Amino acid sequence: MPSATGHAPGKLPFVVWVLAAGTFLMGTTEFVIAGLLPEMAADLNVSVPHAGLLITAFAVGMIVGGPTMALATLRLPQRHTLIGALAVFALGHVVAALATSFTVVLVARVVTALATGAFWAVGFVIATAAAGPQSPTRAVGVMMGGLTLANVVGVPIGSFAGQYTGWRGPFWALAVLAALAAVFVGRFIPRVEQRAEVSVRAEVRALRQRRLWLALAAAVLIMGGVLATYTYITPLLTDRAGIAASAVPLVLIAFGVGALAGTAIGGRLGDHRPMATTITAAAATALTLLVLVPGSTSPVTAVVLVFVMALAGFTVNPVVTSLAVRFAGDAPTLTSALTTSAYNTGIAAGSAIAGRALDSSLGLTGPALVGAVSAALTLLPLIALALSSTARPTRIVAQHTTAPGPDHVRRDAPTPAPQRH
Repeated sequence: MPSATGHAPGKLPFVVWVLAAGTFLMGTTEFVIAGLLPEMAADLNVSVPHAGLLITAFAVGMIVGGPTMALATLRLPQRHTLIGALAVFALGHVVAALATSFTVVLVARVVTALATGAFWAVGFVIATAAAGPQSPTRAVGVMMGGLTLANVVGVPIGSFAGQYTGWRGPFWALAVLAALAAVFVGRFIPRVEQRAEVSVRAEVRALRQRRLWLALAAAVLIMGGVLATYTYITPLLTDRAGIAASAVPLVLIAFGVGALAGTAIGGRLGDHRPMATTITAAAATALTLLVLVPGSTSPVTAVVLVFVMALAGFTVNPVVTSLAVRFAGDAPTLTSALTTSAYNTGIAAGSAIAGRALDSSLGLTGPALVGAVSAALTLLPLIALALSSTARPTRIVAQHTTAPGPDHVRRDAPTPAPQRH
């Protein structure tokens, strides 16, 4: 018998899976560049490190787009916001696929990232509302799973396709798929929109939490460490490890599988031993990246280390995300967006510094060394968090069962349309 939210108990509504498909496309476009860098650099007449700015630019767009779009689209119809975001996403890929100028492709990536920020901010709210009070966390997990699955399936497929169609082929495919996703969103997102209101003062007050900023710092550093290496993994594998270019997508699959497994492990262990899990995983990530510097001369060793790098690095992510939201107390909206921005800050900074290291005397091992340092620095905020946690308990955000006040409606919990007082 269907529940009050319109779907059978124990099952998520179809709209959640549609939203997950959208996040899959957006995760694919963010990271598929890593497997296409040499081809794009040659076609656009720039160096490989310079082409790496395409990943940095997308990350910068997400840094700005996450919190900005979360607030800017708050009072707009959710259905229209999602359709508009997917339309801009598709258009950005068409522009990039037609462009012959690196600058045009770079600008298109930034615009596409802003659309991604809008989609994620609104999609999160819709998914939790559609799932109802019984399974909002599961719905968010499915959406986040779309991002992780992009590394396992979308990025390798895009890399394979790019080798046969050129780098523009995956861009055309993403544009078409985004247009189809917009049609599905228009079909399955309810026309009667929920309007959410937030207390900006409460959201800003949540940012005063010192432990929140420690969690965000850990997110920046761990993602910067892993993605600093991942951004330039193709030249390391082909020119140093001696792996054929045609086999690089298989290594990217290994990275994606490691990331998916790490996310699952972090989610399972983080509820019981959050600090032990994150500190151990961060230390393992730093050690793995350090070993990758001499170990990348062996193809087998390089592939194993890339897998372990993703496994250990992505174990940290769900734990620090959960901690950041918990530390925000009753005002997690802006904090959730800032967590996404933190990860993308790490991607932007890590890939930029790694590009400089690649151009330096360190050569192909430069990005891995940058990643090892960044991952090691992650231990500092994590240890500080562990010490502070022994002094005072973490406040757990609970779902409210009573109606909130007139000036503060929780966006993280599914609620009926707010009443006017």
